[in-house]
Amino acid sequence: TTTTRTTTTSSTWTAQPPADALSEEAIKTAIANAGYKEVKDLEFKDGVWRSKARGGNTQWAEIAVGPVSGKVYVSDAPSKLNEDEVKAKLAAAGYENVHDVEYEHGLWSAEAKTRGGTDVELLVDPGDGSVVAKSHD
Repeated sequence: TTTTRTTTTSSTWTAQPPADALSEEAIKTAIANAGYKEVKDLEFKDGVWRSKARGGNTQWAEIAVGPVSGKVYVSDAPSKLNEDEVKAKLAAAGYENVHDVEYEHGLWSAEAKTRGGTDVELLVDPGDGSVVAKSHD
């Protein structure tokens, strides 16, 4: 007997950057200012700009770029904060029931509730715990 299981994943991320986001050209400039000379496959996905980029060497790095700040996050860079510190930063910012906190692709991701009780997905800066992107609520 063969059992087939289908899993449907729904995303609450919008397909477009937020209204206060930098333009795509400004994002490319931010990537260049971070030391990258070549960028390929730049796309807005899951709340941030994602791309592959490289500097003077031939090695490509996967990066994410904050849509409002233009800050570049390298996928395999270490995190300054640990999971408990991220949870504490989000709680201090007013988020409740913070859970499913994971570090991947250069950013912390978490699920939480706003003060109003709305479920949101968050991407969090690994250095200071600030929210880089929030799913629409």
